[in-house]
Amino acid sequence: MIKQRVKQMVLDAARAAHRSGILTSADFPEVSLEEPKIGAHGDLATNFAMAGASAQKMAPRKIAETVINHLPDPDGLIEKTEIAGPGFINFFIRSSAWLPVLDEIRKQDISFGAANLGCGKKVQVEFVSANPTGPLHIGHGRGAVVGDTIAALLAFCGYEVDREYYINDAGRQIQTLGRSVYLRCCQIAGKDVEFPEDAYQGDYIRDMARSVMAEKGNKLFEIQQAVAVEMLSAKAAAEILAGIRKDLEELGISFDNWYSEQSLYDGGRVNAAMEFLSQKKLVYEKDGALWFSATRFGDEKDRVVVRQNGQTTYFASDIAYHMDKFQRGYDLVIDVWGADHHGYVPRLSAAISAMGKQSSQFRVILTQLVNLLRKGKPVSMSTRAGQFVTLQDVVKEVGRDAARFIFLTRHHESPLDFDLEVARAKTNDNPVYYVQYVHARISSIRSKAAEEKDIKPASADSRTLELLAEPEEIALLKQMTRYPETVENAATLMEPHRVAYYLMELAALFHAYYNKHRVLCDDVKLSAARLDMVVAVQKVIRNGLQILGVSAPETM
Repeated sequence: MIKQRVKQMVLDAARAAHRSGILTSADFPEVSLEEPKIGAHGDLATNFAMAGASAQKMAPRKIAETVINHLPDPDGLIEKTEIAGPGFINFFIRSSAWLPVLDEIRKQDISFGAANLGCGKKVQVEFVSANPTGPLHIGHGRGAVVGDTIAALLAFCGYEVDREYYINDAGRQIQTLGRSVYLRCCQIAGKDVEFPEDAYQGDYIRDMARSVMAEKGNKLFEIQQAVAVEMLSAKAAAEILAGIRKDLEELGISFDNWYSEQSLYDGGRVNAAMEFLSQKKLVYEKDGALWFSATRFGDEKDRVVVRQNGQTTYFASDIAYHMDKFQRGYDLVIDVWGADHHGYVPRLSAAISAMGKQSSQFRVILTQLVNLLRKGKPVSMSTRAGQFVTLQDVVKEVGRDAARFIFLTRHHESPLDFDLEVARAKTNDNPVYYVQYVHARISSIRSKAAEEKDIKPASADSRTLELLAEPEEIALLKQMTRYPETVENAATLMEPHRVAYYLMELAALFHAYYNKHRVLCDDVKLSAARLDMVVAVQKVIRNGLQILGVSAPETM
C-alpha cells in the first residue's frame, strides 16, 4: 500500500537523520499522511516536520529539508517532493507506481478490500426491532439498511457476525394493539364505542378487525372482554410480525435470530437480572419502587426497574436482554436505534458497565429521520392519524437497490431526504443508477472486446500496462487503491455511507474517463491495458455494491 510505504520512508528518513546527528531527538511523532485537496500539491502530504518541531527544537522547514534529504526510495516510488507553507512535505508519486493495484484486484477478486480487523471476534448487531404493532415505515427502513450493512462490513473485515431482531411482544403496547382491534370490531358490529387517541389509528387495524369479524362474527362478544383483547393482541402481533418479516426480506434483509421479549419473562431472565444487581448492591428501594444506581456508572439519574405495583419496567427487560447477549459469548454488542432513543443510551450504557463489561464492548448507532419527498415536495405523513407511507410502499415503487443505496447516501446521524421520483429515475440524478450503470457499461465493453475485437485484458504484462498514463487513468488507479482503506475505515467507524460515497466517486471518475477516451481503440496494446483497468473498476464496483446489499447488473 503506497500510503504505508511513504509513512515508513518518512520514519526511516528521520531515524537516519537522527543517527547522523542532524536530528537531536529520537522522539518522533506519528507519521500522518493526507491527500491534498488540490492536485497541484501532490498525491500525499505530511505535517511530520511541524509535529516534531518542539522535540527537535528546530524550525519545521529545516526538519522537512532533512527528511527529504534522507528519504530512502530504492524503487523510485517518489517522483518529486516539495516543502509547502510552514513545513508540509508534499509527495508526488510516480504514475506507474499506481499500476500494481490492478494485479491486486485481479488476484484477490471478490476479497479485494477485505481485512482481518476482527480476528474472528463474535459480534451481534441488533437492528430494526420495531414493535409488532404496525407496519414498518421508511424510518425503520433506514435503520434496517444501516444495521444490515454494518453487519456486512464487519463480516467482510474478519468478525463473526450475527444479526438479531428483538421482538417487543410483551407489555402495554401489545395490550393496546389488541384493544384497538377489539374496539374496531365493536364499531363494525354497530356498537357505540369511543375510539381513544392512544389507540392505534391506522387502516391496518380496521383491516384486521374486518378479518376477525368475518371469522368470528358476534361470537367474539360472547367471550369475556379481557380474554378477547388478549387473544386479539397475540393474533394481531403475530400477523404484523409476519408482515414485518416479509417487508424486510423484500429489502434483502434476513436475521440469524428473532428474539422474543416475552421469553425473557417466561425463562426467568428478568428476575435473574434483578437478582444479579441486588447481589452487587446496585439496586435500592425508594417510594415503594426498586431503583438501579445508574448514577454510579455515569448516568444523570438513577432509574426505576420495578414499579410500585411490582411490575418491571421496559428498562428492566432491556438489562436482562443485554445480559443475555453477553452470556451468549458476544465480544461486541451493537444496537441500531432511531434518533429518538438518544436519551436512553446513558442508562443502558450504565447497565452494561454494571455487568462488568468495558465501554468498548457496547455501541449504539443512532439513525436520524427520513424526509420523504416527491419531486422535491414533502409527502404528508402523520403516525398518530395512521397516515404514513409504509416501507413496503417505498420498496415496491423504487425497488430494493435504489432504496438500500439511497438510505446510505448520508451519514446515519444526519437527516436524509428521500425523493421517490429521483429513486425511480433511470438517470444520473439517481445515485444507484449512476453507479450500477458503470458495472453494466463495462460488461458491454468486455463483451465487445471478446466478440468483435478479440482483445483480452493485458493482465500482468507490466510494459503494456505502463501505457496507462492519461490523467484520467491515473485518477482511476489512485481511486482503486483507496478502496481497502475506505472499507477498513467504514468498518472501524461503523459508517457504511463511506462505501456509498466511494462508489459514487469511482463512478464519476469512470464516466469522466469514458466520455473522453475510447477503451477499445485502434492501438491493440493500449486497448488491452485499458480493458484490464476497466475490468478492475468493475470488480471494485461489484465488491462495494455487494457490501451494501445492492445488485451489480450486467445490463441496464
